[in-house]
Amino acid sequence: MPGPDITRLKNKRPASVFLFLRCAIWAGAAVAILALPFGGRAEWNTSHPQYYSFQPESVQPQAAASQPLPSQSQSGSKSEPSASSTQQQAPDQNGVFVLRKDVDEVLLHATVVDDRQHIVTNLDRNAFTVLEDGKPQNIVSFRHEDIPVAMGIVIDNSGSMREKRAKVNQAALNLVRSSNPQDEVFVVNFNDEYYLDQDFTNDLLKLKEALEKIDAKGGTALYEAVVASADNFKNAKLERKVLFVVTDGEDNASRETLEQAVKQLQQENGPSVYAIGILGDEDHPKRARRALEIIAQRTGGLAFFPRTLDEVDEISRQVAHDIRNQYTIGYKPTTPRASGGFRSIRVEAKAKGHGKLLVRTKSGYYAGVQPAAGTR
Repeated sequence: MPGPDITRLKNKRPASVFLFLRCAIWAGAAVAILALPFGGRAEWNTSHPQYYSFQPESVQPQAAASQPLPSQSQSGSKSEPSASSTQQQAPDQNGVFVLRKDVDEVLLHATVVDDRQHIVTNLDRNAFTVLEDGKPQNIVSFRHEDIPVAMGIVIDNSGSMREKRAKVNQAALNLVRSSNPQDEVFVVNFNDEYYLDQDFTNDLLKLKEALEKIDAKGGTALYEAVVASADNFKNAKLERKVLFVVTDGEDNASRETLEQAVKQLQQENGPSVYAIGILGDEDHPKRARRALEIIAQRTGGLAFFPRTLDEVDEISRQVAHDIRNQYTIGYKPTTPRASGGFRSIRVEAKAKGHGKLLVRTKSGYYAGVQPAAGTR
């Protein structure tokens, strides 16, 4: 028998290591996080259609008529930071684009769509109202620019994905090609366990090689892979964080629960999750679908459910379009961070010349709790 792939094992993120690191971080925050009822204040908002069944050339909300998203284009940028804010955007000494913010500031990354599900890109600061726990907050910074993101590509490598990986890999690469060229991307492949096969890079060849490390077998430890990937953002140089997750089934191998995974993702400054569920042949599609919907909605992302594998590539391009057309809104909470606890968030938008506008952003966060440390 051939020996183990030593190179790949070096990149493996053992569950025991992550458990030890997370326990160390959670020790001081366990009361604030785990004692709270799950999702008690991050309720489903039926006025925000966020879960999509995919059709070629269109995105179709469950509760609205099918409308195509506009083709990808570069919109004009707006930048209106307040004088009281220390938020800055500039390349560092290595040419890496870094978003810096006031330590007391909560940053929201929001997508706005009209009643025809077209992305709206021409709003100013005065169009937005931010509410934390139902209380209006003072917006201290506002930007609408194509800001680079730190992105994790998290791909199911279980046995059922064997025949699907080629097209999924191509879609993931096209997501990177359609995104900001200064994005920093890492790749995690997972089945029963999870592997960091490429840490942050914008080298397309390295990402391609990582995606081709296919060993499709075993079960689906989706929740553990998502939590481990969220941990890895501690190494990110960029403020905005996104996870792009592709799976074809229900989690059947994680020690993490859906509740625990969502709590990790909702820690302050956690990533938005864009999920694709290829669930056509899944025995329990409703539970698998619902899990992806919850993860996406709570983090301000989107969940897509293509009818065929051929639609995944177009979805990936539309995800890039969504990410590149977001508003960045900063506010300083009226409730001190030191008081901890879960804070629900709602953002509203109204503007002359527009009908009903829907704002998609994260539904809340755990104050003062940063994502647990990962390992390189």
